[in-house]
Amino acid sequence: MNGVTIALAKGRLGEKGLDLFKDTDMEIIREKDTRKLVFKDYKESITYIFVKPSDVMTYVEKGVADLGIVGKDMILEEDKDIYELMDLNYGKCRFAIAGFKDQTTVKEDDVLRIASKYPNYVKRVFEDRGQKVEIIKLGGSIELAPIIGLSDIIVDLVETGSTLKENGLVILEELDPISARLVANKASYRIKYDTIKKIEKILGGAK
Repeated sequence: MNGVTIALAKGRLGEKGLDLFKDTDMEIIREKDTRKLVFKDYKESITYIFVKPSDVMTYVEKGVADLGIVGKDMILEEDKDIYELMDLNYGKCRFAIAGFKDQTTVKEDDVLRIASKYPNYVKRVFEDRGQKVEIIKLGGSIELAPIIGLSDIIVDLVETGSTLKENGLVILEELDPISARLVANKASYRIKYDTIKKIEKILGGAK
């Protein structure tokens, strides 16, 4: 295997992704608490780059990275021109609409205000329903929005629902399931097909 660059999301998702390569020819060793962003495997044939989760798709689409490990949430939000190759079966959670108990997600002849980190995804979901919406993009603490009257409901990732519960909110509707996925640049997939298939095999056998 040679000449392949893999983009990993900084944080738990990327670290878990890196664990999938342990005890393989693609394993790397890093200094503890290092701030380096670029690493090689033992044979210096695979390059790993650590980037913001929201940037993985861009690096892959533009061909700077041949492959990437990223959450399905970013795939749905960014809608980039890439191949989604496989579900890595970790980082599982789900998109959900949340609000106060017995609250409706429909406002006929009125605008539904929705707070979310994922405006593009929310727009597509509610366009399909014919619901008029005002999407309020927030970077964090999404649960606060309906509590203080900034939005009617929220759309966010939910794992256990404990944060919602602590803030007096409930899941009103579950949407798409989310987990870590392996994605590929379309040109790289053709040119480096054999190598990418070997990597898929390694990741498919990882537990």
